[in-house]
Amino acid sequence: MKFSQMPYTRPQFEDLQASLTDLLTRFKAAANAEQAFAVYKEYDNANKEFFSLFAIGSIRHTLDTNDKFYDEEKNYFDEMLPKLQPLSQAFTQALLDSPYRKEMEAAWGTLLFDNAEITLKTFHPDIVPDLQEENKLRSEYAKLVASAQINFDGKTLTLAEFGPYYEHPDVEIRKAAMKAAGEWRMQYADKWDSLFDELVKVRTRIAKKLGHETFTQVGYYRMQRNCYDAADVQKFREGVVKYIVPVAARLKAEQAKRIGTTSPLPLYDDTFEYLDGNAKPIGTPEQIFAHGKTMYHELSKETANFIDFMLENELFDVLTRPGKQAGGYCHNIPKYKSPFIFANFNGTSGDIDVLTHEAGHAFAGYLAQDIYPSALKRYSMETAEVHSMAMEFFTWPWMEGFFGDATQKYYQSHLGAALTFIPYGTMVDEFQHHMYEKPDLTPAERNALWLELEKKYRPWLDMADMPFYAEGRRWQAQGHIFSSPFYYIDYCLAQIIALSFWAQAQTDRDASWAKYRRLVGYAGTKTFVDLVQDAGLPTPFVAENLKEVADAAVAWLDK
Repeated sequence: MKFSQMPYTRPQFEDLQASLTDLLTRFKAAANAEQAFAVYKEYDNANKEFFSLFAIGSIRHTLDTNDKFYDEEKNYFDEMLPKLQPLSQAFTQALLDSPYRKEMEAAWGTLLFDNAEITLKTFHPDIVPDLQEENKLRSEYAKLVASAQINFDGKTLTLAEFGPYYEHPDVEIRKAAMKAAGEWRMQYADKWDSLFDELVKVRTRIAKKLGHETFTQVGYYRMQRNCYDAADVQKFREGVVKYIVPVAARLKAEQAKRIGTTSPLPLYDDTFEYLDGNAKPIGTPEQIFAHGKTMYHELSKETANFIDFMLENELFDVLTRPGKQAGGYCHNIPKYKSPFIFANFNGTSGDIDVLTHEAGHAFAGYLAQDIYPSALKRYSMETAEVHSMAMEFFTWPWMEGFFGDATQKYYQSHLGAALTFIPYGTMVDEFQHHMYEKPDLTPAERNALWLELEKKYRPWLDMADMPFYAEGRRWQAQGHIFSSPFYYIDYCLAQIIALSFWAQAQTDRDASWAKYRRLVGYAGTKTFVDLVQDAGLPTPFVAENLKEVADAAVAWLDK
């Protein structure tokens, strides 16, 4: 079904509550395993129906945050979802306590039950008001970012539309663009501080009600960390500082020399890599999608079916316009077995990432649609990011159709960006650990800590004279810090695995793709660590393995 034709009606809380209560009662009263399986399937279908309506409403809200109808629907879900959690948790507890658990484990495996036990640790009825407040604060942040209307270059721009100016060949334009965006953000500096302070406090309150001193462990439970912990992530961060940061610093020094600027790089030169301009996609959005279709038809039979399904059913919305939420994402609409890709084209190479990165997410969701129970479709987030980041590299052979004569430039920028992103993402993670370990930090102390981490993870940058950034406020522009605590390290872990796939593909592309396809096909039936081991890839929680990846990338760049 086309997205525009998908019906939406507000799910009524009282009706859903009554239906789920009845299912819970019947599940507990099941006289045998067969009855238990049958009731659970009804429960699974009820969830599928509800979350499809939630997805449709949520997507349409982000397409136009000024649409009053879907703005109200977003507010309704923010209030409703926490109130449904007690029933959801009760069903999870009933599943774990079921006298037919052995039969279910035999049919579905044990990971579903392991994850269910983690889920129970994230909720108690006492935190419902806190969850509602958290949702409200998240939405307020996203809406404020989407509201940006900045006068620049004779135009009124959203934040997403500034992207091409950051890569403009004229240094004065790059500098002016960064200042304009920074000055707009500075108008709301106190608001960003206030929103984040409230989020930290409400999350800390949630943690204490759940029996934890800090929010960190709760954040890990929310992220479904079922095969590694904070100590493992700390080892990864140490490996990044030891092996990845020096390589990234070298690349940035070479960039400074190439464009004739100073080192450390002025912030407004960070994304400007070539004097004759960065690699940019050629053609209109329609031409880009036409080549994207060709690309996926040639990559594999499954990707051909996937891209046809996405295009035929209007499952892309990528053009920037006023009121549209910033950023990009992939959402799944389970009832219609439909992934949906949301993005903001801005004329940079990031536009192609929509057809590689976000399509990697969508391809994984497309393949997982028939997995049952639905809980096994849901993979942890670092696994999801492997799907997307590895797809970026597997589509390299088709980049000439997007970039023409600038293809080699794109390759070098893409690989270099992967290596320089990992330190940034790791810095975000360390910052968040500090935030929740010390929830009473003042705004000034938070900004000072960010600047300190910049020196540790990105010593190649000079932010002098840049409003907002020079004060250590760059973290306020990172939406994940507000909306999804402890998510960002998943990108970094996944980037290492994606680079491992890329390194293997240099010598045996078919074998590397087969491993990737198998990994994607498992969906949520294996843990992240098990998936990495199954693919024969090095674990990212051993520092020396990061050196292997860095060395492979540098060897390619040196050519």
